[in-house]
Amino acid sequence: MKLKRRREQPNLPRTVTQLVAEDGSRVYVVGTAHFSDDSKRDVVKTIREVQPDVVVVELCQYRVSMLKMDERTLLREAREVSLEKLQQAVRQNGLMSGLMQMLLLKVSAHITEQLGMAPGGEFREAFKEASKVPFCKFHLGDRPIPVTFKRAIAALSFWQKVKLAWGLCFLSDPISKDDVERCKQKDLLEQMMAEMIGEFPDLHRTIVAERDVYLTHALRQAARRLELPRASEAEPRKCVPSVVVGVVGMGHVPGIEKNWSTDLNIQEIMTIPPPSISGRVSRLALKAAFFGLLGYGLYWMGRRTVSLVLSLPATQYCLQRASEARPRQ
Repeated sequence: MKLKRRREQPNLPRTVTQLVAEDGSRVYVVGTAHFSDDSKRDVVKTIREVQPDVVVVELCQYRVSMLKMDERTLLREAREVSLEKLQQAVRQNGLMSGLMQMLLLKVSAHITEQLGMAPGGEFREAFKEASKVPFCKFHLGDRPIPVTFKRAIAALSFWQKVKLAWGLCFLSDPISKDDVERCKQKDLLEQMMAEMIGEFPDLHRTIVAERDVYLTHALRQAARRLELPRASEAEPRKCVPSVVVGVVGMGHVPGIEKNWSTDLNIQEIMTIPPPSISGRVSRLALKAAFFGLLGYGLYWMGRRTVSLVLSLPATQYCLQRASEARPRQ
């Protein structure tokens, strides 16, 4: 049934890149902008046109919840960066990685606030459309986010971490929907990536380039020949090339194309490097500064509170009465 519904020459959006595996399996990679209505439509159109056997999205198990949450809930969650979320991020990823994750969430919240749109709409559309295609499987193709953050933090020097955190903390430039849609143009995107590489090359390597490799691996794993059902055991086995749709951010498409025909070392990009001496020192210094500021803040608040209480007329009256009631020598 699915084979009959497939078109020989599917009418695909311009954001789709076609790749062919060694066994003839076809992969249609939809490059998306994560805050984009057009990207949602591109994903829906591609899945309906090619009727895939597998849909692979740029998500990991730590972000899978966004697939089943409604838009209003996601919009509220994306806007709220709370202390509880910070504690959860620190417990899950460690202090430095957790703080970095919260800073990046702040960036996402900033875009959400500017556009009034929750992130990941194209992934939710992919999930819905995949469920409508007979026997279509849905795969999570991204590297686990704790691994990405820990490798990113380990790759940066102390001052690079400070510089990056400072820039993310004070992000306030207005963003329009036209800005997001322009990100679907490769020339603009490559210019943005070039600027990022120039300032934080190690960050680009861990957050973008390594995930390009992981996503390529996930797509190649999904693009395997499929065995057709047999009417009886006597009937010979017959395998056909599979059809896969990948839904990834446009920034990953060039890397996936580059890595498609190369040997990939997945184990290397899944290991967490041990912290360097400078990293351990900076982490201890950060903890000491944090607890020092916390202690000073509590001391200052306590001192101010005591002074305020003592200055109240009721307190002054009670102290005066207590002084008068004291027995004289």
